[in-house]
Amino acid sequence: MTSKHPSLSLQRWLLLSLLVFSGLLQAQTRAWLDRDSITQAESITLTIETDQSGTPDYTPLQADFTLSAQSSSRQLQMGGGATRNSAQYAVTLTPRRTGMLDIPALRVGNASTTPLLVKVEAALMASRDSNALAFIETEVDDKQPYVQQSVGVVVRLYFATQLASGELVLDTPAAASLQRVGDDRTSVREVNGRRYNVVERRFLLIPERSGPLQLAGARFSGQGAGGFFDDFFGRDNGQLSARGADQTLQIRATPADAPQPWLPLKNLQLRYTAAPNSGRTGEAIAIEVEAIASGATKAQFPELPVPSLGDSAQVFAEPPQYDETFEGASPQLKLTRRYSIVPQQTGALSVPGIQMAWWDVAAGQARTTSLPALNLQIAQGSNSGMVPPPLAQPAAAGSPALSGTALPAAGDPGNTWLWPALAAGFALLWLATLIWGLSRRRTPVVAHGTRAANATAPVSAYGIADLRRALDAGSLDEVAHILAAMAGVDGLDAVLDRLDDPAQREALHRMQRARWGGEGDVTAARARLREVFKAGPRWRQTAVVEKPLLDPLYPGQS
Repeated sequence: MTSKHPSLSLQRWLLLSLLVFSGLLQAQTRAWLDRDSITQAESITLTIETDQSGTPDYTPLQADFTLSAQSSSRQLQMGGGATRNSAQYAVTLTPRRTGMLDIPALRVGNASTTPLLVKVEAALMASRDSNALAFIETEVDDKQPYVQQSVGVVVRLYFATQLASGELVLDTPAAASLQRVGDDRTSVREVNGRRYNVVERRFLLIPERSGPLQLAGARFSGQGAGGFFDDFFGRDNGQLSARGADQTLQIRATPADAPQPWLPLKNLQLRYTAAPNSGRTGEAIAIEVEAIASGATKAQFPELPVPSLGDSAQVFAEPPQYDETFEGASPQLKLTRRYSIVPQQTGALSVPGIQMAWWDVAAGQARTTSLPALNLQIAQGSNSGMVPPPLAQPAAAGSPALSGTALPAAGDPGNTWLWPALAAGFALLWLATLIWGLSRRRTPVVAHGTRAANATAPVSAYGIADLRRALDAGSLDEVAHILAAMAGVDGLDAVLDRLDDPAQREALHRMQRARWGGEGDVTAARARLREVFKAGPRWRQTAVVEKPLLDPLYPGQS
């Protein structure tokens, strides 16, 4: 039986086909997981496909998952005279906890994905006794630290195979800061007869408030190198994973009687590395102090104080030098500071020893570490700046200085030789004055454009010996002062203009950067100065011409 209205049936068929085809080409956004059940040590891949122009917003996932290995790709499909442009986004998710975890709807452009669920079970914690292919050990410096105490955390990953890739993660706990310190250390160890590669990574944990602190175990996920070892990974795709044990730290509050500034340490040692027992006025005495603090970092440790000596001496302190290391799982700081003391008076000079108050975290009590005072005997120095004694003044008439040597009176027989002698003396004095005046006219006069063979350095109260002494034992301020005095100028910039040796100028620039800019090592800068100034500064030569003995016959002619 045929339809009475064939044209109407054809219209319906075309309309139905158009609806189906447009449904295939309409905007689609969907998401799926490669698995719906994993252990806490494993990771899953979330894939999102969309034809929206925007990118997925992964922010809602960060509450329960750690995100890594994000990637994207685009596809262009053509069919039935239509074109479909779509994109795929993939992200690897590592769970932060166990249980049924929700993957909420994610926004992509004007569309959203469908929510998903994943079941996360507790992972079997592999250890060194389990003979596992990979396991993690975590060593914590102190399980009961104080607030703002530096706690060392060392994570060691053991794996008995070759890795193509891998990621080791330690999450930052709540109410604490966690930062990675230094580079990874690698080694090979044998555990229960099995050979393991070991990666050791160090962290610094600083609790911010008292109470229990949950430190989640470190997690590792990686990919084996493939080949023969694939059968041993427990998964056909060669994935390798491990997780360390969670730990709970009990954070203690800052004691009410703790010294300020708050400095929680395991141990603190102070010692002199340079401590003379004598000196001279006006000459710098070098004193060097070393501090070794166990359980501290550079950011926590206060500066070593500068001793105050009042008017008896000037004290100049150089910037401290730091060396941060790990002793086992505990951070350790070594600090060195150099002081230059310039005595102003002779006699006994007592330099008070440095004292530092700190809190002993092991004993739970306040302690003070101090150095003994230095007792120096100060002798008179050659550059002490003493005022010379006044010149002898003419004695007054009738004074005892003249009474015993009275001149002969006029008419006395002794007067017969006096006047001729005075006349001869005045003649000699006139002749000496004439010679001195002629010699003054031959003094070299500075001129531009002609260079003398040998130009003299500026006259100064300081010499090369003083410069060497300052470079060995004085402060850098004293070095700059002596160089300025030797050059006859004010300031180090003028000294740089006077120096002719590029190496000496470069060494002074390096000294300035170490002193004020914090760039470079002050000790290395001082050593470079000693090297280039060993024979003294090399000044630029000054061009000179001589003024003629007599003025020209006609003005304007030479």
